Amino acid sequence: MAHSYLGWYVLYVKFQHEKKINNLLREMNFDSFLPTFEVSKRWSDRKKIVNKPLFPSYVFLNVRTKNEFLKALEIDGVFNYISFGGKYAKIRDSEILTIKKFITDSGISNVETSVNLPKVGELVKINSGALEGLTCEVIKIENERRIFVYIESLKLNISAIVPSNYLI
Repeated sequence: MAHSYLGWYVLYVKFQHEKKINNLLREMNFDSFLPTFEVSKRWSDRKKIVNKPLFPSYVFLNVRTKNEFLKALEIDGVFNYISFGGKYAKIRDSEILTIKKFITDSGISNVETSVNLPKVGELVKINSGALEGLTCEVIKIENERRIFVYIESLKLNISAIVPSNYLI
């Protein structure tokens, strides 16, 4: 059976070269995606907001042809595609959309407390914001809720602080 090269894959790249490789892919007219988030960095003389990769050493690539699949591996700093059990990890479009929503939803930052707290291990549904409709598991409660969203094909969790009024 022939391998279908169409779809989203994850390139495993040299650490701290994610932005450079993503830019090179885009210059080559590839459909790539590097999810980032803002972090405040402090030096002795200044403070600056920087973008860091959500998944260090990963760059997402929407492959359209076998040639694109192979050509991406020729870029300096690209090691391989992520694979599990000898099969390349193929990411669903819906999972890419979830990641895009996750990194762009400005409503997920500070948290409020509530007397109606769920229990650790409880599955809850997000009823507001960009992650609306997503079911997640509560893993920790400390006057805030940190949830993990499991992205199945990546075998990774995404951690987020979600306001209590977002959960049902």
